[in-house]
Amino acid sequence: MSTSLEHLLANNRAWAARVEQERPGFFTGLMAQQKPRYMWIGCADSRVPANEITGLDPGEVFVHRNVANVVVHSDLNALSTIQFAVDHLRVEHIMVTGHYGCAGVRAALLGQRVGLADNWLAHIADLRLRHRKRIDHLPTEQDRHDTLCEINVIEQVGNVALSTVVQDAWARGQQLTIHGWCYGLKDGLVNDLKVSISHPDTVLDIFRAAIKRYPRHDGGQPLQPEEDDE
Repeated sequence: MSTSLEHLLANNRAWAARVEQERPGFFTGLMAQQKPRYMWIGCADSRVPANEITGLDPGEVFVHRNVANVVVHSDLNALSTIQFAVDHLRVEHIMVTGHYGCAGVRAALLGQRVGLADNWLAHIADLRLRHRKRIDHLPTEQDRHDTLCEINVIEQVGNVALSTVVQDAWARGQQLTIHGWCYGLKDGLVNDLKVSISHPDTVLDIFRAAIKRYPRHDGGQPLQPEEDDE
């Protein structure tokens, strides 16, 4: 098996030449400044590329990715990236974006062991346990998987909104909104989960309202929410 990556380097040269021909001076301008309005927090899955999905050019979206798009208050990597985006780049929108068909969420849902990442996915396994009343009765594994993907996004939106970085930004009057999206591998479309937060006083109300929309899989018809499991 060949270990050469020359085909990737050739692809890069062709891409750079095509962009420069179509947009002369693009790379010179990109080198001079980075002023994205958006930050994308997403899964590391190679099928979910932030720029392509949103139709944005390089330099227009600041990206942080990890397995299953988890944001926890002990993860200094994620928090440092958010802090740089908010404090230095002054982004206006943070999109926490999960995706249907996420292998990490599926492992947490089914209790599958994948190795060292089990410790990371324990955050989602905890969510699965906390919201078991909203998940266990759903008719198919696909329904349960899709629902946990969405609940995970809503949870991470709440975690970002409650982070010290975002709370401090709001306290000083900075305009910043946190959004929750879920991307469909089967059709390439983003599902807006209607959990957008732009003020510290609305975090809990919006979070709770978003969670109470579940369970939602019943032949396409919404069900009455069960008593909160939280």
